[in-house]
This record gives sequence, structure tokens and C-alpha cells, in this order.
Amino acid sequence: MPLPSAPAVAEPVAPAGARLPRFPATFDRERVTTPEPSCVAILLCTYNGQNHLPEQLASYCAQTHTRWSVFASDDGSMDATRHILDACAERWGSRLMVVDGPRQGFAANFLSLASAPDIRADYYAYSDQDDIWEPDKLQQAVHALQQIPPDVPALYCSRLRLIGNGGEELGLSRLFGGPASFSNALVQNVASGNTSVFNHAAKRLLEKAGADVCVPFHDWWTYMVVSGCGGVVVYDPHPTVRYRQHGGNAMGSNRSWRGRAERVRMLWEGRFRDWNDLNIRALERLDDFLAEEVRHTLRLYAASRKKSFLPRLLGLKRAGIHFQTMGGNLGLMMAAICNKV
Repeated sequence: MPLPSAPAVAEPVAPAGARLPRFPATFDRERVTTPEPSCVAILLCTYNGQNHLPEQLASYCAQTHTRWSVFASDDGSMDATRHILDACAERWGSRLMVVDGPRQGFAANFLSLASAPDIRADYYAYSDQDDIWEPDKLQQAVHALQQIPPDVPALYCSRLRLIGNGGEELGLSRLFGGPASFSNALVQNVASGNTSVFNHAAKRLLEKAGADVCVPFHDWWTYMVVSGCGGVVVYDPHPTVRYRQHGGNAMGSNRSWRGRAERVRMLWEGRFRDWNDLNIRALERLDDFLAEEVRHTLRLYAASRKKSFLPRLLGLKRAGIHFQTMGGNLGLMMAAICNKV
């Protein structure tokens, strides 16, 4: 499909030290670091995404909220992805900045952007390369986040509309009805990254944790950080993204049989426990910013994981650790019994 044109916006800033072969090396720092209200930085990560990337880029241009710029980090694509990005950058000018990713996996790629101190905006939106944004995605997110004081870390996320490889509709993702909380975030991510938008106060926390923090998923990490550091998490039941289901997804939908089977397999292989080890160690970097009740929950959770069968179950209950679905809580109990948490 032809590359879309985009209206002009304020000039963005590239991450420090990044190679930008097609873009100027100097910028008006005073102008770009004090953005106009509701400026959104789209954090796009790519890797061999030539098949669907043009549709994703076109969906940015269809947004009803038009004050956005794109920071694209390509993780060493071997197909036409980089060519597509560079061609689009020639049309969009400084509205699209392309940099080289760290080549350490998708989570590290996203966090290299989210923790880059020179990327400045009012709000930040994670973006996968193969989805399609609904036209009101940014408008809905910005409206919700504007209700929260800017000094309070805030994260917006939403339900997903599932589509097939060719764009055909398959249904909706699971609807989460319970409150978002740190005790939920320790074991479950309800903030799908391709729907996530967060404010600058949340970004400062991600910067303090650093780009080199070792976590399995950038969106799960963002949910833990915001909920653990006194922030607000807004879950919107209105779907804002068309989430493409195909074999190249990092993780399929939690409604698909493929996604469910993959999660069960990883659980029994011990990968869920390994992920928890990484997350707990990573949270130590933000200990000074965690709320006191969060520290208490984290200590109880970490200690219970090392105990024998019955004390382990009691410890999880005391810590309030839970999923947002009955099936998830049953799975958590079975995992705890088998020491897979």
C-alpha cells in the first residue's frame, strides 16, 4: 500500500547517541523539550515487519488526535522494514525519527525508547509494527490521562479487537473488570503494550529504572512500575487497537487457544517463575519510589516463593496476589502448589 502523508508537528528529539543517517544532528532544544499540550510520542519498535508495517503507519495518520511524532527503533531487520521506515521519514520529515535498536529482544528495544531521556512529550504510546490503531486511540488515551494530575504517574490501556492475518475480525480480547493494582501486576499483565499510553511522570520512573533493566516484557514492567510507585492505571473496555493474530506475534491473545496453550507450556517449563525472578530483581532499582504497602506486598510475595507448600500458599494469600479471572486464580493456585510461581 502507498505510504501515507502526515501533517506537520513540532520537531522531535532523537535518543542520545543514536545513529540518524537521514536526519539533522541538531535541534531547537528549547522548543522541543517544552512541547505544546497533548503532544504524544509514539514509540514504535520494528523487526522484519514489512508485511504489515505500512498499515500501522497509515493508522497513525488517521488519528483524530493529530499532535504526535514517531520514534522508530529497528532491531536489525533483514527485510524491507528499514526501507519502508526511511521512505516514510523522507515524506514525514522530522515527524518520524529512525534509530538502530539494541538487538537484545523486543522488551529491551521498547525500553531503549521509553527510558531515553532526550525523548520528550506529554504522553508516550507503545506501538507494535503489525497492528492497526482505531482512529480514536490517541484521543481516548489523552482524554483519560488528562484527568490525572501530571505529577502522578499514569498509564492508560484498553481492550483489543482481534483480527486475522488478512485483517478479518475475530472477536475481542478478554474484558478485565477488576481494579488494576500492584498485587495483580506481580503475576498478570492487563496493560497490553500495543494499547498502552503513559504520561511523563511514568516515563521518568522508567528512565530511573534504566534501559538495561532485565525484564521479560516491557508492557508488564510498565504496569508494575506505575501501579507500584503510587500511580494510576486506567483500563478502558473500549477497544482501541486491531491486534493482528499471526505466527510472528511475541505472544498471542489470551482468548486464542494458541495463546492459552503457549502460556500453559511456559508455566510448566518454569518460565513464569523465571520471569518473576527477573521482575522482583528489577523492582529493587525503584525501591525508593515504591509505596510502603507495595514494599510490604513485594516482601511477602518474594518470601512466600521460597517456602514449602502450605506456607507458600498462605504467603500468597496474605500478600493479596491474584489474577483478574477465576480461571487465572485457579491456575495461580496450581502453579503455587507445584512451585512454579
